[in-house]
Amino acid sequence: MTLNFEQIQLHDGNPEPRCPCVLLLDTSGSMTGVPIQQLNQGLVAFQNALAEDELALLRVELAIVTFGPVQLAQDFIGASQFNPPQLRAGGDTPMGGAIQLALDKVEERKQIYRNSGLSYYRPWLFLITDGQPTDGSIWQNAAARLQQAESQKKVAFFSVGVEGANMEILSQLALRQPLHLQALKFRELFTWLSTSLTSVSHSMPTDEVPLQSPISWAQV
Repeated sequence: MTLNFEQIQLHDGNPEPRCPCVLLLDTSGSMTGVPIQQLNQGLVAFQNALAEDELALLRVELAIVTFGPVQLAQDFIGASQFNPPQLRAGGDTPMGGAIQLALDKVEERKQIYRNSGLSYYRPWLFLITDGQPTDGSIWQNAAARLQQAESQKKVAFFSVGVEGANMEILSQLALRQPLHLQALKFRELFTWLSTSLTSVSHSMPTDEVPLQSPISWAQV
């Protein structure tokens, strides 16, 4: 049975505008060991930081797409209900397919907001990878779609390269320059992300919100 997302509504009784964010997380084989452990710990820190702000818990919604292979590890859920999955590493790096899935999920979610009469902030896509795409031309098609969506202000895309990432390819994905993670500072990264999403959730959906510098965990 095919679901018609144009007819699905939210029935959670929460009238607040929604701030959707998709985490695009590389779980390929090269993340085995300390990197995937640190990533999992970072997700827990992310959950804890969001839980400290009552308004963010009402407005921020999270989804997780992992790649290695491409999987929807967590469909959109309110921050108050978010329980980080325990990620495991293995496989290749089908980054393009993951981006395509994330963009599809964002469009589905926006349609549900509209059906429910809810306003929403520009969705965030936040990609973390330590490699380069292994899915041929799919990532180039995904990059073209992503750049068009961002130029039309349909999404805000951020990319972070862990040690070993192909920063040149990341720079071709979207309009915003990629960041390079210092060491394995996933905890600091996710604390920054939580702070940023909290700041956005305290604004009006049409506002442009200045973000804190990521200098504590990233290099440009």
